[in-house]
Amino acid sequence: MNFTIALSALLACWIISFYITKSVFSAVAWAPHDLLNFLINAVLGFCIFGVGIAIVGKFFRQREHYFLDDMLEALKRISQGDFRVNLEWEFGRNNEQQQHPYVQLIDSINSMAANLKEMEELRQEFISNVSHEIGSPLTSISGFAKALKNDKLDVEQRQRYLTIIETECFRLSKLSDNLLKLAVLDSERQPFHPTTYRLDKQLVSLILACEPQWEEKKIEMSVEADELEISADEDLMSQVWLNLIHNGIKFTPESGKITISLSRTAEHAVVCIADTGPGIDEQDYTRIFERFYKADKSRVRAVGGSGLGLSIAHKIMELHRGSIAVRSRLGEGAEFTVSLPLPLDRVKA
Repeated sequence: MNFTIALSALLACWIISFYITKSVFSAVAWAPHDLLNFLINAVLGFCIFGVGIAIVGKFFRQREHYFLDDMLEALKRISQGDFRVNLEWEFGRNNEQQQHPYVQLIDSINSMAANLKEMEELRQEFISNVSHEIGSPLTSISGFAKALKNDKLDVEQRQRYLTIIETECFRLSKLSDNLLKLAVLDSERQPFHPTTYRLDKQLVSLILACEPQWEEKKIEMSVEADELEISADEDLMSQVWLNLIHNGIKFTPESGKITISLSRTAEHAVVCIADTGPGIDEQDYTRIFERFYKADKSRVRAVGGSGLGLSIAHKIMELHRGSIAVRSRLGEGAEFTVSLPLPLDRVKA
C-alpha cells in the first residue's frame, strides 16, 4: 500500500513538472527536442517529489518528536516514582492503527505505569501492616517490661506479665518466620522437591501432632481419608495442612467439631477441612487469602495470628498448580477445599 501511494505521488509530480515546463517553454518560445523535454520533465518531477518528501518528512519528524517527548517525560516521571501516567493517542484507533509501533509503545508505558502503581500501593500497604503487626507486640512487651521494674509486684502478677511477654515474643518470632516464607515464595527461589507419597498418611500424622490443641478445647475431630498417593513437595504441603488445621482449631469453639475428608476426582485429590466456628462473611471471600487480611479483626486479635497463614497456603498451592477455596456463612462455620492434580499415571481415563 505504501508503494502504491509513493508511485501515485511520483506520477503526480511528473504531471506537475510537465505543465510547468510546458508553460515555461511557451513563455520563452522554445521547443526542445522530445528526449531533452522528457529528461527535463523527469529531473524536475524528481525534484518536486524530493521537496514534497522533505516537507512531509519534516512534518512527521515533528510529530514523532512530539510523541517521543511525551514518552520520555512519562518515563522520567515513572523513574522518579510518579506512576500517575496515562498517555493518549490523539489520532483515533482502528485495527490498523492499533498495530502502529507508537500505539503499542504508548499502551506498554501505560500498562507498566499501572502495574508499578499497583505494586507501590501493595508495598505501602505491606509496610503499614508489618509496622502494625510488629509495633503492637513491641508496645506490649515494653509496657510489661516497665511494669516488672515495680518492686511491689507480687509473684503471681510478675509471672502473669512474664507470660504475656513470652507470648508476644512468640508472635514476633512467628511473624518473622512467616514473612521469610512469603519472601522466599515470592522470589520463586523456593526449593521445590516433589515426591510421590501417601496423602492420607500425611494428614493423619499432622492431625495427631495437633492432638493436644484440639483435645484441650474438647473438639471432636472427624477424619475420612481414602488411601491416595500424590506427587507434591511433602514439606510445603505440610505447611498448608497445618495452617488450615490450626485455623480450624483456633476458631472452633469448645466442644465443637472439625471434619477433614480426602477424596479423589478423575484428575485431582480433594481435601476438605470444615469447622463449626463463627464462619466468614461472604464479602470477605475474595480477600481472605490476601496478606495480613483478617475477616474478624477483633476475634483474630483475641486468638492470635497475623493474617499470613492463608497467604502462604495460597502461594504453595499455586506452586503445585492446585487451588484452595473457601465456602462459609456467618454463624455456620467455614469449609476450605484444597485441590491437587494427581500424577499422570493415576489419572482416571
